[in-house]
Amino acid sequence: MEIKDNQLLRQFETHTTEGLLVLEYSIQERKLFLTKLNPPENLDTEFVDDFIKMVLATAEERKLKVVPTHPKLALFFRKNPVYRELLPPGIKI
Repeated sequence: MEIKDNQLLRQFETHTTEGLLVLEYSIQERKLFLTKLNPPENLDTEFVDDFIKMVLATAEERKLKVVPTHPKLALFFRKNPVYRELLPPGIKI
């Protein structure tokens, strides 16, 4: 899977057979705010989870803290406690 960081539209995106999978973001003070997840209908949840994991790996490479503001992304952090180290201090999910 290839992820494109579209900095003009402030979104990570990848093409699937069902359509375009988009994760919108905002960067402020070394924090990556994940604001909106737009998966195409009938897309496998495992594929979406792999996409989120790749985005989080990108954030880790850039040494950014991650703030999930979308409910689906907050649920991902609850299900995967391994990624809680990417949360900034004081954020509990």
